[in-house]
Amino acid sequence: MRKIVFLDVDGTLIDYDAKLPESAARAVNEARANGHKVYICTGCSKAEIEQRNLCDLDGMIGGNGAYVEDNGHVVMHQGLTRDEVKHIVDWCNERHLGFYLEANSGMYCNDYMLEQGPETMIKYGQGKGADLTQATQSANSFVNSFIHLTGEDLYRDDVNKISFILSSYQDHLDSKKEFPTLEANTWGGKGELALFGDLGPTGITKKHAIEVLLNYLDADVKDTISFGDAKIDLSMFELCAYNVAMGNGGVEIKEAADYITTDVNDDGLYNAFKYLKLI
Repeated sequence: MRKIVFLDVDGTLIDYDAKLPESAARAVNEARANGHKVYICTGCSKAEIEQRNLCDLDGMIGGNGAYVEDNGHVVMHQGLTRDEVKHIVDWCNERHLGFYLEANSGMYCNDYMLEQGPETMIKYGQGKGADLTQATQSANSFVNSFIHLTGEDLYRDDVNKISFILSSYQDHLDSKKEFPTLEANTWGGKGELALFGDLGPTGITKKHAIEVLLNYLDADVKDTISFGDAKIDLSMFELCAYNVAMGNGGVEIKEAADYITTDVNDDGLYNAFKYLKLI
């Protein structure tokens, strides 16, 4: 039976230094050659994904579900309105929080992101196991990928979601009150150790995007398998028929999984694909 596989990206398909393990690429290539479909399902925008050196795929879900693409065809794209973006931009700037706008055309940041981003991303890298040198290199590469904008140039109408640095976990809680109609998440850490908050369109989740794609493909949810490493991936697990947590994943994702594979850099994807007889 041919399967439809959904892969989170960071910590699942690639490691936290944005490197694609050779075994993971081999697993995806062999599975697709065997007739299975493989999509990434990520919080990243298309612009960010295009900066990664990934293997061939059947399509992508980006922006935590705001964007759905199948073999180059845009199935759905539901971003934030310009008014919503303006509200978030002004709110973050008033609180002196670094942020970046995630659009398919690029990643656009404010002044505070240039100041706060490197230190925050070093914490992210070290928290995922990188040494200081590796974390610093990855942080600089990430921040250098931003397009710096100021003033009203940040009020855009092509934004999928917005990530902002948390000065404390309270910023995330306050964002939920300030933007009750938007989807609010955290990433980069666990629980109150989260490093970033993000805000996206209401009703947009990885689960919803998979439903949209399955409807487009006229496919059955019973043929789906999802892979993830973090809390944000739980919405995939709510829908898909079988769910795999990476060995490097958090406690919540492991507790929700049907199977726990090895770490991303310990052939985790390849081992799971073999176990599931996708290859």
